[in-house]
Amino acid sequence: MAEREQGITIDVAYRYFTTDNRSFIVADTPGHEEYTRNMAVGGASFADLAVILVDATKGVISQTKRHARICSLMGIKHIVLAVNKMDLIGYDQKRFEEIKNDFHQLTYGFHLESIQVIPVSATEGGDNITKKSENTPWYDGKALLPHLEDIDVTDDADQEEFLLPVQRVSRPNHTFRGFQGQIEAGKIKVGGDEIVALPSREKAKVKSILVTDQEAEEAVYGQPVTVQLDREVDVSRGCVLTTSDQIQVADMFTATILWMDDTELVEGRNYLVKVGTKLLPGTVMSIKHKIDINTGKEVPADRIFKNELVACDISLSENMIFDTFENNESLGGLILIDRVTNMTSACGVIKHSLRRSTNVVWQETDITREIRAQQKGQKPLTLWFTGLSGSGKSTLANEVEKRLVSTGHHTMLLDGDNVRHGLNKNLGFKEQDRVENIRRISEVAKLMNDAGGLITLTSFISPYESDRRNAREIIGEEYIEIYVSTPLEECEKRDVKGLYKKARAGEIPNFTGISSPYEAPKNPEVEIDTSKYSLEEATDYVVKEIMKYLD
Repeated sequence: MAEREQGITIDVAYRYFTTDNRSFIVADTPGHEEYTRNMAVGGASFADLAVILVDATKGVISQTKRHARICSLMGIKHIVLAVNKMDLIGYDQKRFEEIKNDFHQLTYGFHLESIQVIPVSATEGGDNITKKSENTPWYDGKALLPHLEDIDVTDDADQEEFLLPVQRVSRPNHTFRGFQGQIEAGKIKVGGDEIVALPSREKAKVKSILVTDQEAEEAVYGQPVTVQLDREVDVSRGCVLTTSDQIQVADMFTATILWMDDTELVEGRNYLVKVGTKLLPGTVMSIKHKIDINTGKEVPADRIFKNELVACDISLSENMIFDTFENNESLGGLILIDRVTNMTSACGVIKHSLRRSTNVVWQETDITREIRAQQKGQKPLTLWFTGLSGSGKSTLANEVEKRLVSTGHHTMLLDGDNVRHGLNKNLGFKEQDRVENIRRISEVAKLMNDAGGLITLTSFISPYESDRRNAREIIGEEYIEIYVSTPLEECEKRDVKGLYKKARAGEIPNFTGISSPYEAPKNPEVEIDTSKYSLEEATDYVVKEIMKYLD
């Protein structure tokens, strides 16, 4: 069936069947490389056991290695390697043992609880599918179906500390406030152990429990519940109720992810990060290394392409509740979501928090932004001028600042070229450098807004929509986007610095508008085409629009 998942279609065939010993839900996922997303998101993330099929005539190939590593990454502890088409190799035991040894070498260090390698043939009467085959007298293990019926894949989550990620807060009346979700570990009972609400760390005891719609004295792992506490606590969707003292609350962590987007991953890119029931904006701060699917070795990389595994550091917009994947899968797994397309760009697991995320604490000061702004008698703003090189944004920003200063406003102009002489001197013009360039300027602009109620003007090409959106989130409601929409043809005619000529000659790589894209703003607060107006007219118009936000 086709399953909708974060704006994309996952083609996974779910099959349900029951034998005398067990009921099964089978997620049948395509094995081809272009369908790796389906296998990871639609299958491996929910499975207790994986059956990986290999062709006996080909053995362990790259896709087998990728699937095995993804299964391990997503927490699957039991793997069956079904060596198919044994009839085509004459049921050769030696070849089977070679494939078996190759797979055991691949999975060494995966921390799996069981690996079973079974020789099968789907065409010749189903060798070793439902019953042992006479064609493989040398194989002393079980056939595939009996193995699946008998294997114990249960975990010990029901023995762990209680854990309930809150999906919804319900208040059907003024006397009842319930927290709904599925118990991901442990159990609770009315009047039992004291429960901690994260991130507030307030404590309370259970007053009542509803399992589905029925009152109960106790609830256990796997059950959907509504829990009422004996006192008011600060809890909303994305919070966690627990008896464990191991759950972490931080805004930075290291994760291993499978990159599934057609667009490559570079440092500084911003995504929505989903862990448990919480969804927050986050940034891939650094790519630590990618993981070679053949050897498992760490390989240096500055960008990651589709279907590659990568270890990276992720920073969040605020604190999030999480655990390592080894301790708890529900709070240790994550997905990254593209903020424009709403597609899942990556899935993965959290390895550990970054020490500085808990050791570095924001220091509140007595003199606030509001006090500083009141002292200067103005509202702080960041006027973000964006447009192609030669569009006139720097000239226009300079004139707008002069006009504001003449009317008694306090300002600071940050120009793209000027900033690259100092603060961003170490950055080039590759995509990841452009991303970091804009992030730093955004943080500086925010500090200037905070520092003295300043009106900060920035003049940067800032070609990527995602980076401008990130700037808006960093700066906040003070961000005013001014799109200088002068056409490329006009910009090239001006070419004051001779940059377009050099770019056309191939002397300047990654030049915006020529060899690198410019993503035009869709909904800027102000838009002006300087080819249609004199400098004075353009300045008049922009200042008039700005005053709407200063009044």
